[in-house]
Amino acid sequence: MSTVINRLFLLPRHTKKAILIAADSICLPLALWLAFFLRQDSFFAINVAQIWLFAIVPVLSIPVFVRLGLYRAVIRYMGARAQYTIIKGVTLSLVALFISANYLFNMAVEPAVFGIYWVLALLYIGGSRLLVRDYFQEHRRDRDNLERMAIFGAGAAGVQLAMKLLSGREFQPMAFVDEKRDLVGNVINGIRIYSPKDLAKIIESNNIKQVLLAIPSASRVRRREILAQLEPLPVSVRTIPGLADLVAGVAQVDDIQEVDIADLLGRDPVPPHSDLMSKCITDKVVMVTGAGGSIGSELCRQIVNLMPKSIVLFEASEFALYKIEQELKHLRATTKQFDGIDIRCVLGSVTHRRRVEAVIRSFAVQTIYHAAAYKHVPLVEHNPIEGVQNNLFGTWRTAEAALASDVETFVLISTDKAVRPTNVMGATKRMSELVLQAMADRPGKTRFCMVRFGNVLGSSGSVVPLFRQQIRRGGPITVTHSEITRYFMTIPEAAQLVLQAGSMGRGGDVFVLDMGESVRIADLARRMVHLSGLQILDAENETGDIEITYTGLRPGEKLYEELLIGDNVTGTDHPRIMRVKEAQIEWIDLTLILNSIEKACASFNSAKVRKLLEASVAGYEPQCEIVDPVWHKLMLNKELARLSKLPANVEELVPNRIVN
Repeated sequence: MSTVINRLFLLPRHTKKAILIAADSICLPLALWLAFFLRQDSFFAINVAQIWLFAIVPVLSIPVFVRLGLYRAVIRYMGARAQYTIIKGVTLSLVALFISANYLFNMAVEPAVFGIYWVLALLYIGGSRLLVRDYFQEHRRDRDNLERMAIFGAGAAGVQLAMKLLSGREFQPMAFVDEKRDLVGNVINGIRIYSPKDLAKIIESNNIKQVLLAIPSASRVRRREILAQLEPLPVSVRTIPGLADLVAGVAQVDDIQEVDIADLLGRDPVPPHSDLMSKCITDKVVMVTGAGGSIGSELCRQIVNLMPKSIVLFEASEFALYKIEQELKHLRATTKQFDGIDIRCVLGSVTHRRRVEAVIRSFAVQTIYHAAAYKHVPLVEHNPIEGVQNNLFGTWRTAEAALASDVETFVLISTDKAVRPTNVMGATKRMSELVLQAMADRPGKTRFCMVRFGNVLGSSGSVVPLFRQQIRRGGPITVTHSEITRYFMTIPEAAQLVLQAGSMGRGGDVFVLDMGESVRIADLARRMVHLSGLQILDAENETGDIEITYTGLRPGEKLYEELLIGDNVTGTDHPRIMRVKEAQIEWIDLTLILNSIEKACASFNSAKVRKLLEASVAGYEPQCEIVDPVWHKLMLNKELARLSKLPANVEELVPNRIVN
């Protein structure tokens, strides 16, 4: 019997539909016959005229069921809405039967017979489908070794999630957990609701391996508290998307995903000020350099939502530009309000002044968000010349092009590594800040400002994706130092704050974002291991799963980052954006420094480049020796000896003034 039913499950949809219609055509007349029997207490109390009713029942009922979509519903996923449709369908078919019997065929049928038939038809139509659904679910649980799990949250999202999982192949919900006392002890879909204090006990007694967080409306602070409760338990923790994604339709309740590390930080973002968000964007032509990067692409997404007249995506990476272009064009095609936004994609390097200026003038750009930069500390430390060219001179070239083209606002995306840097990357970003500070004092219509913040979660250089990958591989997790700390912020929050800070700039402003408390990277790694249902392998736990190994600080890396150089800090209209006043270099003096750095770059002299940065950037103390492999190779090959035979006056090779 079980084999026959299993084969029925494997039949094509149209065959299953035909079988269901045939079964209803047979069973509905039987239900009517049983109604006559129950009312008249006899199997043979039906007169000849009433026999026609049994032929009419399926003729009237089946079209109604088809019209209501009862045969299109997938039985294994039937819920409360499908039951309402069944009640509606049976009631409409009964009304049609009653009218036909009493007014078309003048059959003398007691009203009580129709009432009994309505109850029996409901029991058959609804009960048969619920039985098939329940058998299917039990059949799948028996056949597959499903992973037992608990759902934290017995609200609408949790109940919907449980129904989805009960009809699937992967999980078997064993318990709900909810903090509301009036819910504890109740049963939903055969699943009991427990208090959080009982969680450890039910995990052990039911051999639960996973807990799913179904609390999309909970704040990050509350989610962090819940995660802290779950962390010591021997289960992996996963979650469903947040309320914003569910409301926006970009995610479904059953889109189970790993715990958002932003929940571990436990800080709720401050709602953006709409006037600050839109001031430099709405109905304007906006350009984003580095548009395909982590921050650049998020800026593009949020800029489009603010309805610019046009957005120019400027990017050196062809693939990165293609990805963000496709994403934004899909968004425009699927969202009617974005129809009029012009999306322009431009390949190019920010180091090419004339190219950048041509783009700005061609599209009449009014606002620029300059996110193009090399940000990976060790890579820039090994390639300092390119780091200087892209980060420092790329910023200078783009800023000069903006000034010459009367761009209204120019916002530089800076970094906390620019504060008392220990690496070339940080030094180049601080020099970029100095360039904009000095240019703000030059005649022109462009407002220059810069926004400084720390690491963003999920960016290409973030440790979080690396740790997740290492956990999936079974470890070890590599941390550079046991005491290293970093500031973290989510990419959307950072992008929002950048857009708002840019609106507050008066010229030469340095804005610093409130990053909250710094996080010890080793602690972050431990929490990620625990929330994956695993244990740390160390001297205290030799039977653990994942080991954390300390590899030592990388070239240019320091233990902790800072956001401020001095103490001259003032607040702004936004509680998480501060304005700082820092020392700057006059433009005429800065030009001489930039020319000297350019000359050193032209001769591939990494040592001189770094010395010039040390002399120009306050607090720059290189953490390691020169690690530029090109420079070392030149030294080994005695190539510099050949270069030294060139004219002694380097100015013959490089102009005194860099023509932008």
